[in-house]
Amino acid sequence: MPAADTTLRPEIAHSWWRSERSGLTPAAPQPRVEPDAVDRRGRLRTAAGPVLAELARQLGETDFCVVLADRAARITELSGGGRALRDRLESLGVVSGGVFLEETTGTNSLATAYELRRGVAVHGEEHYLEPFKRFSCYGHPITHPVTRRLVGVLDITCPSAAGSPLLAPLVARAARDVEEGLLRTARAAERRMLAAFRAATAGRQRPVLVLGDGVVLAGPAAVALLDPVDHLALRELAAGSGGGEGTLSAVTLASGRTVSVRWRPVEGSDGVLFELAELPETGAPAHRPGAPVPGSAVYIGGAPGTGRTTAARALADAAGVAVRTLDASEALVRGDADWLARLERAAADRPGLLLVEDAHLLSETCAVRLHRIMARRPGPWTVLTGAPLAGLTGSHAVLAADCPVQVELPALRERAAELPGLVRTMIDGLGLGGRLHFTPAALAALSAQPFPGELRELHAVVRDVAARRSAGGVTVQDLPERYRFGPGGPAMTPLERAEHETITAALLDCGGNKLRAARQLGISRTTLYSRMRALRITG
Repeated sequence: MPAADTTLRPEIAHSWWRSERSGLTPAAPQPRVEPDAVDRRGRLRTAAGPVLAELARQLGETDFCVVLADRAARITELSGGGRALRDRLESLGVVSGGVFLEETTGTNSLATAYELRRGVAVHGEEHYLEPFKRFSCYGHPITHPVTRRLVGVLDITCPSAAGSPLLAPLVARAARDVEEGLLRTARAAERRMLAAFRAATAGRQRPVLVLGDGVVLAGPAAVALLDPVDHLALRELAAGSGGGEGTLSAVTLASGRTVSVRWRPVEGSDGVLFELAELPETGAPAHRPGAPVPGSAVYIGGAPGTGRTTAARALADAAGVAVRTLDASEALVRGDADWLARLERAAADRPGLLLVEDAHLLSETCAVRLHRIMARRPGPWTVLTGAPLAGLTGSHAVLAADCPVQVELPALRERAAELPGLVRTMIDGLGLGGRLHFTPAALAALSAQPFPGELRELHAVVRDVAARRSAGGVTVQDLPERYRFGPGGPAMTPLERAEHETITAALLDCGGNKLRAARQLGISRTTLYSRMRALRITG
């Protein structure tokens, strides 16, 4: 960590450490501005509008600027503040579309509140970047009251001399007011979805399902027919239609059953109503939800471990075609010329699916060539996996934009509602379906974990449990020790949570080798063992 961090509060010191590890230096900010990505009519802006107006009224034309960022830490709204203050902030990237992550802007109340998922104040010298040290800022996360997912961050920024301890509770109260506005909007949308669901099921026994943001309405026939993994596939199917109505005459579910699917958006909400009808087996090929017609390029984005490769291969399995895989990271080892030659050979063999892994690592030369190959008519059916869409720039953003279908795989900690289905799928994959199940208490404990290793880490936990217990109900005590602490377990401080995630991620990267993990972290093996004991990390 930087030498000065010995005088900093623990959460600030750890933020400095994360900023430094990302390659950021105090004198060299790496601002990123994405004005075209700002959602100017979304629910967050709608719910926050009256709150921002009230804050602006309270603060007036003083040296206090109110900033709203979305779920990608991208600024969507600024209000208040005198002209001189706004000009100074705009020169530092505090503008509509400015992305405030610790990896781009270091320690500040927008980026650090986003990282920690709790309120934080950053004063003067606590900022990692030198240009921000003249300011104090107070940030608080905004959590959707229904889905419990982070949807944004609210911030008040002012010159350091104008800071006040009263600003922290003020911004926290304002964030809660935004959450109440989201709840009112969600309730109205939920009422519309419920009305649509009741109208579609009145006097009928066929499977009907309504899927919204954090909302699932399913009749008995739909519950019996569909697996949670089908819900995700149906969402992707509707998203691929551009938000309109659609029909597919033959769709294969996770169970192997074939159904016809008709869907339409529920007006006044983000929900989609699906009506299904099971079809007799005819031997005709069926379309699997989420599998575009071969020829439609797909970009699958997400953090490492979120299941990008699995999702890509599922598309090929659904279409019944072979996969030809190229890993972009190999170009870094073998050189662009070798990789491009392999790309041309794979592209020439058109039948099947061309999968390019980690496309965000491609050099400019390789990205441009891949772009040209994808534009060929006819060309290979191409699926790209890579970093989250919000983090793409330049030629990598162009590649993703060339894909008519874009799928964003959220982090596991944002998919708590899907965790039971994911665990059940993993149990089935181990050949223990119908014999082993996780109790609600065990699932609750897992839902409270940060899972820095994403799906790979969850699968390792399920595999570990299955190796020791092959039948019956898995309780909290059956979980590895460090996963037993759920919502009612011992609370961690932000610093402990950050240490826990960092050590766990290093151990996963190093295959459990503690000596290599200690070297990767830059600490002694003795210190690693000490922190593992303190944080209840086993392995």
